[in-house]
Amino acid sequence: MRKVIVSEFVSLDGVIEHPAWTVPFESEEKDQFKFAELKAADALLLGRVTYEGFAAAWPGMAEETGEYGAWMNGYPKYVVSTTLDKAEWNNSTIIRDNVAGEVAKLKGQPGGDILVFGSGVLAESLRRHGLIDEYRLMVFPVVVGKGQRLFTEAFDSTLQLVESKTLGAGVVALTYKPAAKEGADTQN
Repeated sequence: MRKVIVSEFVSLDGVIEHPAWTVPFESEEKDQFKFAELKAADALLLGRVTYEGFAAAWPGMAEETGEYGAWMNGYPKYVVSTTLDKAEWNNSTIIRDNVAGEVAKLKGQPGGDILVFGSGVLAESLRRHGLIDEYRLMVFPVVVGKGQRLFTEAFDSTLQLVESKTLGAGVVALTYKPAAKEGADTQN
C-alpha cells in the first residue's frame, strides 16, 4: 500500500505559508533530503492554492532543476478543488468530490509515495480521515509570527517521532507517524 506523506517547510512557530523565509537556510543536505524524498514518490497530491503556484512555476524551471524538475513536471498530480475548472499542468487530475474515498483509492494502488506539499487545508482534511501515514517537517530556525499553520487548533492527534536529521544551516528534518490510539484501527 502506498503512503501519503505530508512534507512541509515549517517555521519554529509552526507557519507553513509562503515559505520564502527558507531561502537564507539553503544547504546541500537539505537539497539531498528533498531529492531522496521526491525520488521515493511517484505522485503529488495538492490543494488548489499550492497547485496553482506550482503549475505557474515548475514548467519554466525544468531545465535548471534537472531530474528533480523532471519528476515534478512528469509525476501524476492530483489537485483537490471544488473551484478549479481545469488543471493544465502535465499529468494533472482534479479531485472534486469524495476526497477521502479518492485518496484511499490512490493509496490502494501500486506505486511509490504520494507527497503532499504545502496544502495546509488539504492536510488537515486528510488527517481527520486518517489518511496521512507520515509527516516530514523541515523545521527552519526562524520565527515568522503570522501565517497559516500546519497544525490548527482543531489538531488533536498524537505523533510518534520516527527519525530526525540535522540538515545544515540550522534546519532539522523531523519525521513523524500518527500514533495509533488505543483500540482504534485508524490514525486520528
